[in-house]
Amino acid sequence: MGKMIKIGIADIAVTKAPDAITTLGLGSCIGVALFDKTTKTGGLVHIMLPDSTQIRNPGNNPSKFADTGVDELVKRMLSAGVQKRNLVAKIAGGAKMFSFSDKSTVGNVGDRNAAAVRERLKMHGIRLIAEDCGLDYGRTVELYCDTGEYHIKAVGKGKKVI
Repeated sequence: MGKMIKIGIADIAVTKAPDAITTLGLGSCIGVALFDKTTKTGGLVHIMLPDSTQIRNPGNNPSKFADTGVDELVKRMLSAGVQKRNLVAKIAGGAKMFSFSDKSTVGNVGDRNAAAVRERLKMHGIRLIAEDCGLDYGRTVELYCDTGEYHIKAVGKGKKVI
């Protein structure tokens, strides 16, 4: 195995086998992994919010939002020499970390993040082949570029591979 590249919140990375990419602490955030098995190239973006157009001053970090983050990840994958038709996606996160009694949309940001990511992937014509989203616990994910495996770890839940 190569090196493990760590990305933070609202961060993004693209690499090739034998390297892997990880991000820690996905609560309501989503880890969107794109993978091309022909070139063994993988990319991961740690998305915080569903829609940059709903924020008055979104800033200049595209990785923060589902719409701009997926776009940026696709752009970087294509720059790395990947054909868009070879890309598949896997996503994890989108948990409901807090329960709000008033059914406010704030408590539902995880669901909205997941829906926004699915919609953006569909818009790009990228197949979503696996996901581990929702429920009420945080996740740490690792994308292995040699196999395309997406490892999901959660405290007290063991490890899942999708």
